[in-house]
Amino acid sequence: MYETLEIELKNGVATVWMNRPDVHNAFNAQLIADLTAACRQLDADDAVRVVVLAGRGKSFSAGADLNWMKAAGAASEAENFADAMKLAGMLRALAEMDKPTIARVHGAALGGGMGLASACDICVAGEKAVFATSEVKFGIIPSAISPYVIRAIGERQAYRYFQTAERISAARAAELGLAHEAVATEELDAKVAEIVDALLQGGPKSQAAAKDLIRAVGNRPVSDAVVEDTARRISQLRATPEAREGLTAFLDKRPAEWVPKG
Repeated sequence: MYETLEIELKNGVATVWMNRPDVHNAFNAQLIADLTAACRQLDADDAVRVVVLAGRGKSFSAGADLNWMKAAGAASEAENFADAMKLAGMLRALAEMDKPTIARVHGAALGGGMGLASACDICVAGEKAVFATSEVKFGIIPSAISPYVIRAIGERQAYRYFQTAERISAARAAELGLAHEAVATEELDAKVAEIVDALLQGGPKSQAAAKDLIRAVGNRPVSDAVVEDTARRISQLRATPEAREGLTAFLDKRPAEWVPKG
Protein backbone atom coordinates (compact mmCIF):
# COMPACT_ATOMS: atom_id res chain seq x y z
CA MET A 1 0.00 0.00 0.00
CA TYR A 2 2.90 2.36 0.74
CA GLU A 3 5.88 2.78 -1.55
CA THR A 4 8.44 3.31 1.23
CA LEU A 5 6.88 1.38 4.12
CA GLU A 6 5.98 -2.16 5.11
CA ILE A 7 3.30 -2.53 7.79
CA GLU A 8 2.82 -5.72 9.77
CA LEU A 9 -0.28 -6.10 11.94
CA LYS A 10 -0.35 -8.89 14.50
CA ASN A 11 -2.38 -9.20 17.71
CA GLY A 12 -3.19 -5.51 17.78
CA VAL A 13 0.41 -4.39 17.20
CA ALA A 14 1.24 -2.53 13.98
CA THR A 15 4.94 -2.53 13.14
CA VAL A 16 5.74 0.17 10.59
CA TRP A 17 8.98 -0.64 8.81
CA MET A 18 10.65 2.19 6.94
CA ASN A 19 11.83 0.36 3.84
CA ARG A 20 14.56 2.31 2.07
CA PRO A 21 17.49 0.22 3.34
CA ASP A 22 19.80 1.20 0.46
CA VAL A 23 19.83 4.80 1.77
CA HIS A 24 19.53 3.93 5.47
CA ASN A 25 15.83 4.90 5.45
CA ALA A 26 16.65 8.52 4.73
CA PHE A 27 13.72 10.90 4.28
CA ASN A 28 12.46 12.02 0.92
CA ALA A 29 9.10 13.46 -0.09
CA GLN A 30 7.59 10.00 -0.58
CA LEU A 31 8.65 8.64 2.82
CA ILE A 32 7.32 11.77 4.51
CA ALA A 33 3.97 11.43 2.71
CA ASP A 34 3.77 7.69 3.43
CA LEU A 35 4.53 8.05 7.14
CA THR A 36 2.01 10.86 7.50
CA ALA A 37 -0.72 8.79 5.86
CA ALA A 38 0.19 5.64 7.79
CA CYS A 39 0.04 7.43 11.16
CA ARG A 40 -3.43 8.73 10.39
CA GLN A 41 -4.64 5.40 9.04
CA LEU A 42 -3.37 3.37 12.00
CA ASP A 43 -4.66 5.88 14.55
CA ALA A 44 -8.15 5.52 13.08
CA ASP A 45 -8.03 1.70 13.09
CA ASP A 46 -9.66 0.22 16.21
CA ALA A 47 -7.85 -3.07 15.55
CA VAL A 48 -4.52 -1.36 16.27
CA ARG A 49 -3.53 -0.99 19.92
CA VAL A 50 0.20 -0.18 19.67
CA VAL A 51 2.40 1.17 16.87
CA VAL A 52 6.09 0.26 16.62
CA LEU A 53 8.26 2.31 14.23
CA ALA A 54 11.34 0.53 12.91
CA GLY A 55 13.77 0.54 10.00
CA ARG A 56 14.81 -2.15 7.54
CA GLY A 57 18.48 -2.71 6.86
CA LYS A 58 21.40 -1.36 8.85
CA SER A 59 19.78 1.79 10.24
CA PHE A 60 16.65 3.20 11.83
CA SER A 61 16.88 6.40 9.77
CA ALA A 62 19.87 8.46 8.69
CA GLY A 63 17.84 11.65 8.34
CA ALA A 64 17.32 13.55 5.10
CA ASP A 65 18.06 11.98 1.73
CA LEU A 66 21.05 13.75 0.14
CA ASN A 67 19.32 14.11 -3.23
CA TRP A 68 16.30 15.61 -1.48
CA MET A 69 18.58 18.03 0.37
CA LYS A 70 20.33 19.04 -2.89
CA ALA A 71 16.96 19.78 -4.48
CA ALA A 72 15.98 21.83 -1.44
CA GLY A 73 19.17 23.86 -1.77
CA ALA A 74 18.20 24.84 -5.30
CA ALA A 75 14.55 25.54 -4.46
CA SER A 76 12.94 28.85 -3.54
CA GLU A 77 12.19 29.86 0.04
CA ALA A 78 8.49 29.28 -0.60
CA GLU A 79 9.17 25.78 -1.92
CA ASN A 80 11.40 25.03 1.06
CA PHE A 81 8.71 26.26 3.43
CA ALA A 82 6.16 23.93 1.83
CA ASP A 83 8.54 20.97 2.15
CA ALA A 84 9.39 21.86 5.76
CA MET A 85 5.69 22.02 6.62
CA LYS A 86 5.19 18.53 5.22
CA LEU A 87 8.05 17.20 7.37
CA ALA A 88 6.73 19.03 10.43
CA GLY A 89 3.24 17.67 9.72
CA MET A 90 4.54 14.11 9.57
CA LEU A 91 6.33 14.43 12.91
CA ARG A 92 3.24 15.96 14.47
CA ALA A 93 1.01 13.20 13.09
CA LEU A 94 3.31 10.66 14.77
CA ALA A 95 3.66 12.58 18.04
CA GLU A 96 -0.07 13.21 18.41
CA MET A 97 -1.32 9.70 17.73
CA ASP A 98 -3.83 8.46 20.29
CA LYS A 99 -2.23 5.00 20.19
CA PRO A 100 0.98 4.29 22.15
CA THR A 101 4.04 4.48 19.91
CA ILE A 102 7.47 2.87 20.29
CA ALA A 103 10.62 3.65 18.31
CA ARG A 104 12.71 0.51 17.77
CA VAL A 105 16.11 2.06 17.08
CA HIS A 106 19.14 0.27 15.70
CA GLY A 107 22.07 1.72 13.80
CA ALA A 108 21.88 5.37 12.80
CA ALA A 109 19.13 7.71 14.02
CA LEU A 110 20.48 10.99 12.71
CA GLY A 111 18.79 14.34 12.16
CA GLY A 112 15.22 13.58 11.23
CA GLY A 113 15.77 10.00 12.40
CA MET A 114 16.48 11.33 15.89
CA GLY A 115 13.36 13.42 15.48
CA LEU A 116 11.28 10.31 14.77
CA ALA A 117 12.70 8.56 17.83
CA SER A 118 11.87 11.61 19.95
CA ALA A 119 8.36 11.98 18.53
CA CYS A 120 7.44 8.45 19.59
CA ASP A 121 6.15 7.98 23.14
CA ILE A 122 8.79 5.39 23.98
CA CYS A 123 12.25 4.76 22.52
CA VAL A 124 14.16 1.49 22.82
CA ALA A 125 17.69 1.51 21.41
CA GLY A 126 20.09 -1.27 20.59
CA GLU A 127 23.54 -0.84 22.11
CA LYS A 128 25.08 0.09 18.72
CA ALA A 129 22.48 2.76 17.94
CA VAL A 130 23.86 6.24 17.30
CA PHE A 131 21.87 9.49 17.51
CA ALA A 132 22.73 13.04 16.46
CA THR A 133 21.24 16.37 15.56
CA SER A 134 23.76 16.77 12.76
CA GLU A 135 22.11 19.62 10.87
CA VAL A 136 24.64 22.36 11.71
CA LYS A 137 27.27 20.39 9.81
CA PHE A 138 25.23 21.16 6.69
CA GLY A 139 24.69 24.80 7.56
CA ILE A 140 21.10 24.33 8.71
CA ILE A 141 19.28 23.70 12.02
CA PRO A 142 17.20 20.82 13.49
CA SER A 143 14.10 22.98 13.23
CA ALA A 144 11.17 20.67 12.48
CA ILE A 145 12.37 18.05 14.95
CA SER A 146 13.19 20.54 17.72
CA PRO A 147 9.88 20.40 19.65
CA TYR A 148 10.23 16.65 20.08
CA VAL A 149 13.98 16.47 20.71
CA ILE A 150 13.84 19.29 23.27
CA ARG A 151 10.89 17.55 24.92
CA ALA A 152 13.03 14.40 25.15
CA ILE A 153 16.39 15.78 26.30
CA GLY A 154 15.55 19.23 27.71
CA GLU A 155 16.75 22.70 26.75
CA ARG A 156 20.09 22.49 28.54
CA GLN A 157 21.25 19.41 26.64
CA ALA A 158 19.82 20.79 23.40
CA TYR A 159 22.15 23.81 23.66
CA ARG A 160 25.05 21.39 23.46
CA TYR A 161 23.93 18.86 20.91
CA PHE A 162 22.14 21.23 18.51
CA GLN A 163 25.41 23.16 18.17
CA THR A 164 28.07 20.46 18.38
CA ALA A 165 26.26 17.80 16.32
CA GLU A 166 28.13 15.22 18.41
CA ARG A 167 27.22 11.58 18.01
CA ILE A 168 25.23 10.24 20.97
CA SER A 169 25.65 6.58 21.92
CA ALA A 170 22.73 4.43 23.01
CA ALA A 171 23.99 4.49 26.60
CA ARG A 172 24.30 8.29 26.54
CA ALA A 173 20.84 8.54 24.94
CA ALA A 174 19.43 6.63 27.90
CA GLU A 175 21.20 8.98 30.32
CA LEU A 176 19.71 11.98 28.50
CA GLY A 177 16.19 10.58 28.55
CA LEU A 178 16.08 10.26 24.76
CA ALA A 179 16.00 6.45 24.97
CA HIS A 180 13.97 4.78 27.70
CA GLU A 181 16.06 1.63 27.34
CA ALA A 182 19.46 0.83 25.84
CA VAL A 183 19.89 -2.91 25.43
CA ALA A 184 22.16 -5.43 23.73
CA THR A 185 21.36 -5.71 20.04
CA GLU A 186 20.16 -9.27 20.38
CA GLU A 187 17.77 -8.20 23.15
CA LEU A 188 16.19 -5.31 21.22
CA ASP A 189 13.11 -7.15 19.97
CA ALA A 190 12.54 -8.85 23.32
CA LYS A 191 12.60 -5.51 25.14
CA VAL A 192 10.19 -3.98 22.63
CA ALA A 193 7.89 -6.99 23.05
CA GLU A 194 8.05 -6.62 26.84
CA ILE A 195 6.95 -2.98 26.64
CA VAL A 196 4.26 -3.81 24.07
CA ASP A 197 2.87 -6.45 26.43
CA ALA A 198 2.74 -3.91 29.25
CA LEU A 199 0.92 -1.44 27.00
CA LEU A 200 -1.65 -4.04 25.98
CA GLN A 201 -2.72 -4.38 29.63
CA GLY A 202 -3.97 -0.78 29.70
CA GLY A 203 -7.30 0.55 28.50
CA PRO A 204 -7.02 2.10 25.00
CA LYS A 205 -9.15 5.14 25.81
CA SER A 206 -7.37 5.76 29.10
CA GLN A 207 -3.99 5.56 27.34
CA ALA A 208 -5.12 8.15 24.81
CA ALA A 209 -6.38 10.30 27.69
CA ALA A 210 -3.07 9.85 29.51
CA LYS A 211 -1.17 11.17 26.49
CA ASP A 212 -3.49 14.16 26.27
CA LEU A 213 -3.03 14.75 30.01
CA ILE A 214 0.75 14.92 29.63
CA ARG A 215 0.45 17.44 26.81
CA ALA A 216 -1.94 19.55 28.91
CA VAL A 217 0.04 19.49 32.18
CA GLY A 218 3.69 19.24 31.11
CA ASN A 219 5.84 22.31 31.78
CA ARG A 220 2.96 24.27 33.34
CA PRO A 221 2.88 25.66 36.88
CA VAL A 222 0.39 24.09 39.30
CA SER A 223 -2.26 26.78 39.02
CA ASP A 224 -5.94 26.69 39.97
CA ALA A 225 -6.74 26.10 36.29
CA VAL A 226 -4.43 23.08 36.10
CA VAL A 227 -5.82 21.59 39.31
CA GLU A 228 -9.38 22.01 38.08
CA ASP A 229 -8.51 20.58 34.67
CA THR A 230 -6.94 17.44 36.16
CA ALA A 231 -9.94 16.95 38.49
CA ARG A 232 -12.32 17.33 35.57
CA ARG A 233 -10.41 14.82 33.44
CA ILE A 234 -10.51 12.05 36.05
CA SER A 235 -14.14 12.71 36.96
CA GLN A 236 -15.15 12.41 33.32
CA LEU A 237 -13.26 9.14 32.86
CA ARG A 238 -14.52 7.43 36.02
CA ALA A 239 -18.03 7.10 34.58
CA THR A 240 -16.97 5.64 31.23
CA PRO A 241 -17.59 1.99 30.21
CA GLU A 242 -13.83 1.41 30.02
CA ALA A 243 -13.29 2.59 33.59
CA ARG A 244 -16.19 0.49 34.87
CA GLU A 245 -14.80 -2.56 33.08
CA GLY A 246 -11.32 -1.95 34.46
CA LEU A 247 -12.54 -1.74 38.05
CA THR A 248 -14.86 -4.73 37.66
CA ALA A 249 -12.08 -6.83 36.15
CA PHE A 250 -9.76 -5.91 39.01
CA LEU A 251 -12.36 -6.83 41.64
CA ASP A 252 -13.20 -10.06 39.81
CA LYS A 253 -9.48 -10.88 39.52
CA ARG A 254 -9.66 -11.37 35.77
CA PRO A 255 -8.07 -9.62 32.78
CA ALA A 256 -10.02 -6.66 31.43
CA GLU A 257 -11.81 -7.20 28.16
CA TRP A 258 -9.22 -5.19 26.20
CA VAL A 259 -6.33 -7.47 27.24
CA PRO A 260 -5.44 -9.90 24.42
CA LYS A 261 -6.43 -13.49 25.07
CA GLY A 262 -3.78 -16.17 25.25
